[in-house]
Amino acid sequence: MLNHFPKPNIDYPHRNRDYFIAGFTFFCVGVSLVIDGSASKEMQNLLGVIAWIFLFGLLIGENREVRMQVVVAVAFATAGEHFASIYMEGYTYRFGNVPLYVPPGHGMVYLTAVALSRSRFFLVNARKLAVFVIATGGLWSLWGISGIPEQGDQVGAFLFCIFVICLFKGRSPMVYLGAFFICTWLEVVGTAAGTWKWASIEPVFNWTQGNPPSGVAAWYCLVDAVAIGFSPKILNGLQKMNSWYKTSFIK
Repeated sequence: MLNHFPKPNIDYPHRNRDYFIAGFTFFCVGVSLVIDGSASKEMQNLLGVIAWIFLFGLLIGENREVRMQVVVAVAFATAGEHFASIYMEGYTYRFGNVPLYVPPGHGMVYLTAVALSRSRFFLVNARKLAVFVIATGGLWSLWGISGIPEQGDQVGAFLFCIFVICLFKGRSPMVYLGAFFICTWLEVVGTAAGTWKWASIEPVFNWTQGNPPSGVAAWYCLVDAVAIGFSPKILNGLQKMNSWYKTSFIK
């Protein structure tokens, strides 16, 4: 079942940049979400400004394909945040808004998933990491529907099944694998700090929902899939527009 993952006996390139991006984002996520758990609205807005600066800084050195993927991820995730949080109230932030740091934060999270997916450590240990993620996420999901915890998690179990399908059938399993780690980290920290809270009952099907749901990484896999799928089409469209402009107006 793991044959489509990278083989461990290949000398993959080692790039310090990939580990820096991942480590920096994990640190920033932890610090910013803990701060926002009790911060004022002004501080929350300041965190947003800082997050945009950090995202632009991390994109220096990336190629245009990755940059466009980040742009698509930010746009799609931001729209999803307003729909799922503001409109559907599947989860709510402290001030009932979508904090300003959330859009650039999604960009940093996506870039981290990409950096982890191409890092030598992940490529060499892809199969072991996949087994670890499936085992850990599976146990977490089973716990949520076991009846033991006071707040059940039917949504989490369903989302985890979707995540496993993405991992084995998706076009970029290594990115999804990286997304699991950064997304689980930010969800655990964010909910523990009180930065946001997931509704105990999911608003569409009235299923129980954990805080956070165990398979929440599946939502981020959707963002990743959209970014990877649409960015080449956008770049190709921009290139055609540029060629048309040069042909029509520049002689």
